[in-house]
Amino acid sequence: MAKPTGFLEFERETPTRRAVESRVHDWLEVYEDFPVSHLKQQAARCMDCGIPFCHQGCPLGNIIPDWNDLVYRDKWQDAIERLHATNNFPEFTGRLCPAPCEGACVLGINSDPVTIKQVELTIIEHAFAAGWVKPQPARVKTGKTVAVIGSGPAGLAAAQQLARAGHGVTVFERDSRIGGLMRYGIPDFKMEKRFLDRRMEQMTAEGVVFRPGVNVGRDIDARELLAQFDAVCLSGGATHARNLEVPGRELEGVYYAMEYLPMQNKRNAGDEIPASRFISAEGKRVIILGGGDTGADCLGTALRQGAREILQYEILPKPPASRSSDNPWPTYPNIYRVSSAHEEGGARDYSVMTKSLSGENGKLTTLHAVRVEFVSEDGRQVMREVPGSEFAEPVDLIFLAMGFLGPEKPGMLEQLGVELTERGNVRGDENKMTSVPGVFTAGDMTRGQSLIVWAIAEGRAAARGIDQYLMGETLLPIN
Repeated sequence: MAKPTGFLEFERETPTRRAVESRVHDWLEVYEDFPVSHLKQQAARCMDCGIPFCHQGCPLGNIIPDWNDLVYRDKWQDAIERLHATNNFPEFTGRLCPAPCEGACVLGINSDPVTIKQVELTIIEHAFAAGWVKPQPARVKTGKTVAVIGSGPAGLAAAQQLARAGHGVTVFERDSRIGGLMRYGIPDFKMEKRFLDRRMEQMTAEGVVFRPGVNVGRDIDARELLAQFDAVCLSGGATHARNLEVPGRELEGVYYAMEYLPMQNKRNAGDEIPASRFISAEGKRVIILGGGDTGADCLGTALRQGAREILQYEILPKPPASRSSDNPWPTYPNIYRVSSAHEEGGARDYSVMTKSLSGENGKLTTLHAVRVEFVSEDGRQVMREVPGSEFAEPVDLIFLAMGFLGPEKPGMLEQLGVELTERGNVRGDENKMTSVPGVFTAGDMTRGQSLIVWAIAEGRAAARGIDQYLMGETLLPIN
């Protein structure tokens, strides 16, 4: 272990965020640099437990105690090799993952957990700066070809693993740039896209071919890919957004979060979007429905656009400040959190259910809602409206950030005829192959809406299954 008494000597510390009054006027990442001396102290807090539950908490199985020890001992090159052994893209997870590993940290039983996520991010950025992250093209080509549909973290992880195994890999993406949700759903203040571009350069040098602007299922029949490629990997995500089924939903001014967020990212990237089509919160009163990360992304974006006032409503009760009795360690802690966007402004309210929307001349003006409570009935929690709690709020824009219902069915999935689960996701076997031979699936398309670490783990698992299918054996890792 790094330092036997480290967890007794040092308190948990995380990077500071840039001043609110500064960062709300730009789209740069919010965190300031974290001194290496402080980071080594944080790595020293790792106890190298006899049973490291952080491994179980991380879907990728990251070997966390090992690289904590290596960072403390200044063995940075060994640390990045250990980190890359399980995670293709630690620069993405180090910025975007909610860190279930920290929720499972043994130190977190009675103290603050190790700052695993920041150690991970610093290792990869140190490695890039030192020039250690180089292309790893396959020494021998197999002559087999694979089409990967979707360029989010699952698709990219599968593509990189398969290319390094010697297969010819082509990634199809319906948007104009590669990256999927990371490119257009994640605001730049959470991850600047130069980090995504940097990794794309490495993958291109490894032989991966990227074909953005191709909507498989519309621009090209998905069945054609089965004739052109030896295997296909479906990694298009869970992009079917949950709708708000209330009167007035059709009014102008009500948008899905994923109609809103990509527009700002595209403008930041230099794309021309006419003012008549661009959704801006400038000078407007905004209500965000949904209290998760996507809702917070809408909040931070609307604040930077100059919204006059912002409310964020969540139908569930406010989470507790610390773990409840039914949320014990090492499960992921369902607790009240304050994101960088919440620091910047806006107000949050809980146990609120929208009943209807109203407007004038086809334009949204008012949200009508009611308070709800959750009561135990026959051993389960039931939601009930609180009598007399109805209220109305004036509003100019509403953003729906209420989650997703699985992959889109028309087009690609219908053409391929893959079997779906009872929840509407693409069904895959233990090797990630669908009901159609040679067609595999990975990420949210098969899991449903989930975490970036799960997406990368799924992509790596699908790559192993595809390699086994194509070659009869595989040396690619399980995780």
